[in-house]
Amino acid sequence: MYFPEDLKYTKEHDWARVDGNRVVVGITDYAQQELGDVIFVELPEVKSKVEQMEPFGTIESVKAVSDLYSPVSGCVVEVNGALENEPELVNTDPYGAGWMIIVEMSEPGGLDSLLSAAEYVALVEAEKEKEEEEEEEEG
Repeated sequence: MYFPEDLKYTKEHDWARVDGNRVVVGITDYAQQELGDVIFVELPEVKSKVEQMEPFGTIESVKAVSDLYSPVSGCVVEVNGALENEPELVNTDPYGAGWMIIVEMSEPGGLDSLLSAAEYVALVEAEKEKEEEEEEEEG
């Protein structure tokens, strides 16, 4: 799995690429692997308001439907329309062509609560360990 150092991360497995007052948002490589093949992505309309750590859409895979959480508060200024016809871009290029929305931040201070790549790696490793322990207990 790959977690770019220049991104910020949430505990809900979303990433944020900060570009001035705008933030590009998507889900992490770990999240897309856990979901499996993505078959549908529901995103908000441009000009929609999003709140930090509140759902902004949903993602559907062959395994489950999950909420997508915004890493920052603000206004959606762009939506990745390519995902409507090619939701699999989330699987094949989660940090590139599989991006979801761009948010104009209303509260840039919210970035301080996001995780660094190293902190996110530690979170993922802890989650994997917990899953393995639960599988052993069931096994």
